[in-house]
Amino acid sequence: MLKPYPPRADVSHLPEGHPSVQFGRVGVLLLNLGTPDATTYWPMRRYLKEFLSDERVIEEPKWKWWPILNLIILTVRPSRKGRDYATIWNNELDEGPLKTITRSQADKLAERLSEHPKVIVDWAMRYANPSTESRIRELQRQGCERILLVPLYPQYAAATTATACDQAFRALMKMRWQPFVRVAPAYHDDPTYIDRLAKSMRASLAGLDFVPEKIVATFHGMPQKYFDRGDPYHCHCQKTSRLLREALGWPADNWITTFQSRFGNDPWLQPYTDMTVERLAQEGVKKLALVAPGFSADCLETLEELDGENRHIFEDNGGEKFAYLPALNDSDEGIDVIEAIVRRELQGWI
Repeated sequence: MLKPYPPRADVSHLPEGHPSVQFGRVGVLLLNLGTPDATTYWPMRRYLKEFLSDERVIEEPKWKWWPILNLIILTVRPSRKGRDYATIWNNELDEGPLKTITRSQADKLAERLSEHPKVIVDWAMRYANPSTESRIRELQRQGCERILLVPLYPQYAAATTATACDQAFRALMKMRWQPFVRVAPAYHDDPTYIDRLAKSMRASLAGLDFVPEKIVATFHGMPQKYFDRGDPYHCHCQKTSRLLREALGWPADNWITTFQSRFGNDPWLQPYTDMTVERLAQEGVKKLALVAPGFSADCLETLEELDGENRHIFEDNGGEKFAYLPALNDSDEGIDVIEAIVRRELQGWI
């Protein structure tokens, strides 16, 4: 949300023609993963190429990965993923839901921080648009001498949090006059996050016409070897899941933590969400609910994969009642979480 520029610096002592400089503001930049610019082949291909070329995402030697990516994956995958995106596309704004929701989160956060007129809230995507570099430069142009980076990933992972920071640092490396930056840490066990997740889940469960026999807390997956190399993501997910279950008072026997969205042939973190959903249905579970606490905003992996693919898996194997409980998104509870993190991390700056 843009606000009027602050007063310009006093340049009366400087030589004639010296450029005026905006100053005295603090930027807050929300960072999320990204979404293609359109669902057709070439926009999808550009998005997938940028995403799958990231060495934080695919930790394979370039000589091995380059031909697989460029000769196979980017030939066939854009059309298939484009069809998937088309099923969840925001046709009114002609954009993916992740972009719609993240923009709204930034706007609502700006309203929450309106008592601090020198704070500017903006948002960016790691992949595609609006780019991280473009928004950092725009914040600086508006006089932000300090910027708080807020990766919207509750659980830290090198492939999400770290690569979002990498991209911001790359932008800073190109700037002669860098703003000073802070990075908000992961918030997998933050009390406000757990409390608002539980509150949102209670409301969603109360709106169902059935009581789930089981709840599956599903998190985005990761290759097992990334965990073996020291990534804390699996531990963060398990702690979030445990704290959320305890906050809800849900029986441990009826709560399952799983991992979704596998890619490639290597083993990923287990148990797998789709196989768990299939097994539960085959074992006689008739009523099931899925929640994805690691997603700050609903996107392809929740709307199409969880509420679509996994719903069909459950029903095709004998399940009768299925529900996907939505992410916090731009709800009051969701903004409560982001606001609490931002206010804490801005201490000393505002």
